[in-house]
Amino acid sequence: MYEKWKTAFLTISTLFLTFSLVLHPQAALQASIRGLNIWWEVVFPSLLPFFIIAELLISIGVVKFIGVILEPLMRPLFRVPGIGGFVWAMGMASGFPAGAKLSARLRKSNQLTQIEAERLVSFTNSSNPLFIFGAVSIGFFNNPKLGIVLAASHYLSNFAVGLLMRFYGHNTTHTNDKHTTKKRPFQNPFSVLHQTRIQEKRPLGKLLGDAIVSSVQTLLMIGGFIILFSVLNKMITVFHITAAFSFIMQHILLFFQLSTEFSIPILSGIFEMTLGSQMISQINETQLLQQAMVTSFILAFSGLSIQAQVASILAETDIRFKPYFFARIIQSILAPIFTVIFWGPFYEKVSSFSPMQKDIPVFLSNHSFVLNKVWSSFVHYGPIFTLFCLYLYVILLFLRSNKEKPRSL
Repeated sequence: MYEKWKTAFLTISTLFLTFSLVLHPQAALQASIRGLNIWWEVVFPSLLPFFIIAELLISIGVVKFIGVILEPLMRPLFRVPGIGGFVWAMGMASGFPAGAKLSARLRKSNQLTQIEAERLVSFTNSSNPLFIFGAVSIGFFNNPKLGIVLAASHYLSNFAVGLLMRFYGHNTTHTNDKHTTKKRPFQNPFSVLHQTRIQEKRPLGKLLGDAIVSSVQTLLMIGGFIILFSVLNKMITVFHITAAFSFIMQHILLFFQLSTEFSIPILSGIFEMTLGSQMISQINETQLLQQAMVTSFILAFSGLSIQAQVASILAETDIRFKPYFFARIIQSILAPIFTVIFWGPFYEKVSSFSPMQKDIPVFLSNHSFVLNKVWSSFVHYGPIFTLFCLYLYVILLFLRSNKEKPRSL
């Protein structure tokens, strides 16, 4: 019965998207361009270096080296191996969906069990500081102080999700899980690093080429999802489907004593968090605290666009998507609560440094200026970097295809 409903849903969704593209080609084109701009200006240039470096670090054994050191911390806290600390740090630094890609990569190499990988994915995917401070707080709200509250609530709620998800799979009986919970003898981190490097037979040039090809392929998939959900979000707005569901959302907002003006931005943010955050910043008739709470909710849920990217990456392994989705629900509940808690000490006290709402103290102004410059550089130079990397990717594929062709006698 479930499969029949799934078939019907997929059929109706595909037909709706097809007819909407035919009826509103101009709106679809504008949405596609918007999604493409987000991808090649910011997403591709910001994620590609992290993906390539992560692939190299995994291949030469640095990740195992870090894992041995972090094992006493990660195992008691989150019930994942020490290599989870590397995934967590890279996920925070580079943003969505780096945590999912690295977890899947480690699962493929049997460095994680299925349950451990599902725990790890649940709390290692987050927005990066550049997006929270540069795009949301400075770009959308023009208020650098707001980034402190948003970042603190976002990362702490993610940490809390990790603590809660340690109980996930507690009663599951897997041989690998039993093996990993046994007390291990002390390992020399450098010895583990050296042995992993010796076992890696590929030369450095091949390692680098494989890392680039794998990373670009993942980013091409991510770009496709960004464009698809940008178009889908636009189409449901054009057909007034968002307005119809906003009636239900308004009652939910009234129950939580929030402004009904957030109904459409929240629905848009459920599909794509960047657009939802931008729409929230444009509402002037509400309190800033309420805007921060709703923005924290959207950042924590991360949007169906990013969740589809994660699902696509996890589909290549036996890592299930349901625990990740459940974790996003938990974080989207915790993040607004932490926003309210942090509002007094992290925003109102910082505001006391200056009578002007938008001004910030000196020790924060330099960081805000740097983040703003970095974000502007991404927007300006990102497309050039993206085109160069795609050109390099095509060359690598061409060289590989020539090598794989059988030579004629």
